[in-house]
Amino acid sequence: MKTAVIAIGGNAIIKEGQRGSLEEQFQNVMSSCDHIIDLVEEGYNLVLTHGNGPHVGNSIIKGEIAKDKVPEYQMDAYGAETQGLLGYMIKQSLSNRLKERKIDREIVSLVTQVEVHEEDEAFLNPTKPVGPFFSKEEAEHLMNLKGYSMKEDSGRGYRRVVPSPRPMEIIEKKAIRDLSASGYIVIAAGGGGIPVTKRQGGLYHGVEAVIDKDYASALLALEIDADLLIILTGVEKVSINFGKPSQENLDVMDVETARKHMADGQFPAGSMGPKIDAALSFVETTGGNALITSIDQLKRAIKGETGTRLVKY
Repeated sequence: MKTAVIAIGGNAIIKEGQRGSLEEQFQNVMSSCDHIIDLVEEGYNLVLTHGNGPHVGNSIIKGEIAKDKVPEYQMDAYGAETQGLLGYMIKQSLSNRLKERKIDREIVSLVTQVEVHEEDEAFLNPTKPVGPFFSKEEAEHLMNLKGYSMKEDSGRGYRRVVPSPRPMEIIEKKAIRDLSASGYIVIAAGGGGIPVTKRQGGLYHGVEAVIDKDYASALLALEIDADLLIILTGVEKVSINFGKPSQENLDVMDVETARKHMADGQFPAGSMGPKIDAALSFVETTGGNALITSIDQLKRAIKGETGTRLVKY
């Protein structure tokens, strides 16, 4: 059977404008289940990854409110916490829908560590905003008290920024590969994985960072020898000249064309850029294909009827 790694965005679980109640989140996940299960019926072994940006942000806000009552966590612990919660939601929702569709397939959710290098330049230049907004005075206090890096965010106030280093190794890759090969649907590397560094003696230690979910998904697809990487986003196809009268939706992009579009600024760093770059890292290294589309068009995209497919040549 072919293996596909599917990266689901965290904003698909808590949608814009929602409070993010558990009921809302379960409803959002349930609405996605049939699209994922369709790929099981198409004959794929599936490994699912997911974003956790809204959830980590909420956990940080709760920690800030309760800081006088309970000890604060650092970023790796928030990542582990949200992996467990989201893994539970996705697993239960998929399991229930599989039973309703009379499909016999087991699901496992795996809390996943991802190694990053302490020498990564991202640690010298934190850029990823996390958590609540603060006034300038509050931000200065936190910088002095805790050594946080704080940056003004689009006129809305100051937020903490943390490093976003590149993932170097999925620690649990062998378990993920073996479980997938045995027919399990595997949920892994949620939120880009728990960031850890390897210390003396090969021992791992969590670090204050967040890992981009799409880069981690691409690395996971590479390390488990997946046949296809699928990155789900809010649009059916990737476009150039997005939002302009000359907008052009793309069916296929080879590596050279995609790199040219990136150099021309077609895929901004704050939106499609990391998804394209992550997909290209998988395609260039393996020669396999990557697919970018929306979750509601996933079945059609697998059949080549829509979506944007990235190919080596």
